[in-house]
Amino acid sequence: MLSGLKQFSKFYKFATTPAKSPRVAVFSAKKYDIKFFNQINEKLPIEKRIIFDYFEEELNEKTAILTQGYDVICPFVNDKLNQPTIQTLAKNGIDLIALRCAGFNNTDLECAQKNNIKVVRVPAYSPHAVAEHTMALLLSLVRKIHKAYNRTKDGNFSLDGLLGFDLYKKKIGIFGTGKIGQTFMGICQGFGMEILCHDPYPNEEVVKKYNARYVDQATLFKECDIISLHCPLTFSTQYVIDRKTIDIMKKGAIIINTGRGKLMRTDEVIAALKSGQLGGVALDVYEHEEGYFFKDVSADVIYDDDLARLLMYPNVIVTSHQAFFTQEAITAICQTTIDNILKIKANEPCDNMVLPLQK
Repeated sequence: MLSGLKQFSKFYKFATTPAKSPRVAVFSAKKYDIKFFNQINEKLPIEKRIIFDYFEEELNEKTAILTQGYDVICPFVNDKLNQPTIQTLAKNGIDLIALRCAGFNNTDLECAQKNNIKVVRVPAYSPHAVAEHTMALLLSLVRKIHKAYNRTKDGNFSLDGLLGFDLYKKKIGIFGTGKIGQTFMGICQGFGMEILCHDPYPNEEVVKKYNARYVDQATLFKECDIISLHCPLTFSTQYVIDRKTIDIMKKGAIIINTGRGKLMRTDEVIAALKSGQLGGVALDVYEHEEGYFFKDVSADVIYDDDLARLLMYPNVIVTSHQAFFTQEAITAICQTTIDNILKIKANEPCDNMVLPLQK
């Protein structure tokens, strides 16, 4: 099960790192992970360099056995850190999970705490990357750029079926006003949109800065032409978009989701697209994405019926969890992950520690 990537990194590390450096197993590793982690690691003083091994495999209860001999694991968003996985990690001597992402819904935090495994994350890397991708999705959807692109490649320059609408003065609902939500607000403000927002922890500075107004969840769904999801996946936000919330939306409303797939109940979104209650959906995340996203399955049959149906709708755009994927963001993710590991291993304070959620 060991990948060629891992064997290459072993050769690389012995020449550049001291023997007592932290040993880190990076799972779901892609070429860009290797490139950016190694570039940043090489710039560190030799005594601070980390020993990185890279696994193409996703981390789960079956592949957790590969962590023998390591101190730290570095998983990504679709790795499964459930109870069986974490128990194996503990048996193998892992004492730190260094998530290279902001979300931690894939990690059983209570189990990690019981097994004395610390968890750190990357809470902010580039809010601009995600916010700009969100606007790219919105513009592509409402101006039907995806359809026009495919047409003109085939020599069809007709405008039939490409009628869009202005974003100017449209009501947009920002669900979640953290750093990404606020950055997206600034972009929407530039388009002259009316901004409504909802967050359990309102920030009055946001209201002043972006000329926005906080409303309750129901009002956001009822009044907005467009709803953009920028909240974390928690017990209270899971499936916040379902049949009940969709039914109170304006007919023809548009939903953009660059947050987490399980913020939306996919089958009920599809039903609303079919009935015309929803006018369009743009997704960078998907409820069951782990079997497909970050992989090339172009030669395979898509057995996920909901995903296959979404891809067939002309008023749906799906991208492969790439909103974060800019040079600036990947650099920040790798840099913060390395900083987190070095701070924890040096028993220094780390602001990016994750604590178990309270149910």
